[in-house]
Amino acid sequence: MNPPTPPPATTATPGGRPAGGSARLRLTLLLAAALLPLSACGIPATGVVEAGEPATGVLEPGRTPTPSPTESVAVPLTTVPLYFVTDGSLVAVTRTTPGAADLGSTVLMLLKGPDERERKRGLTTELPPASVVPTIRADGAAVVVQLPRSAGSLSGTAVDQLACTVAVARLRQDPALGSAQVTVEQPGGRLAGRSSDDCPTGEAREADRNSGTAGSGGN
Repeated sequence: MNPPTPPPATTATPGGRPAGGSARLRLTLLLAAALLPLSACGIPATGVVEAGEPATGVLEPGRTPTPSPTESVAVPLTTVPLYFVTDGSLVAVTRTTPGAADLGSTVLMLLKGPDERERKRGLTTELPPASVVPTIRADGAAVVVQLPRSAGSLSGTAVDQLACTVAVARLRQDPALGSAQVTVEQPGGRLAGRSSDDCPTGEAREADRNSGTAGSGGN
């Protein structure tokens, strides 16, 4: 009978502990020391934690941002009535302008006279050019136009141009009025009144037809 085989010899440390256990202890301490800063910063030691919505707006390399289309705001158009003169008679014309037009801007447009297209049709004005808008006071259907002191005396036709332009413009502001009465106050206290009922209408279309006929006949 053979004698029992003795257990493998182990190397003991000076403290009497086996050398293999000391190595495992050192490995454990090193791992704990490596994980300690991660735990202190709030970073999980293992695994991947997903939180929140995925990132948006990040472009792939080499791609350029595409600007988003902006909506264009349409500017409303306003039809402005003006009265000019041809052969000594009033002629009603209309102009289209962007945005709203009040009585003051309408009168200022009138005082600048016919534009190039209207002059080619033979339209003129008896109103003197002015850069200062007259004072205009509206109270319902009654409108008072007070000319500046620098304005001279107006002819009857010039008064008709001014009064009819203001009267029709006032009716376009408030069609429920039915009619408008305009008083033109000139320097020195001279007054002249006109009603929208006395203002001609439709002559602009007739003048356009006559102009077109004359042009075709010339060819």
